[in-house]
Amino acid sequence: MTDSHSKSRQRAEIAFGKLQSQYLARSRAVEEIDPTVRAREEKTSRLREAREAKELQDRLTAVTAPAMKRKKKM
Repeated sequence: MTDSHSKSRQRAEIAFGKLQSQYLARSRAVEEIDPTVRAREEKTSRLREAREAKELQDRLTAVTAPAMKRKKKM
């Protein structure tokens, strides 16, 4: 068998190769972005939990602390 193909087959192979390489490049880009997105979501979750804990602590402090009397302005 010979390795020569028709010109239309060669063009089709080249076009397929270009599409394949574009697809693989996108896949690699997505793989690089995934850890970044995951890290951002984890950080957001930690910050949200810290904020909610602080808000809860502030509410408990406000309920249990005696009401402060305001000074009268002259």
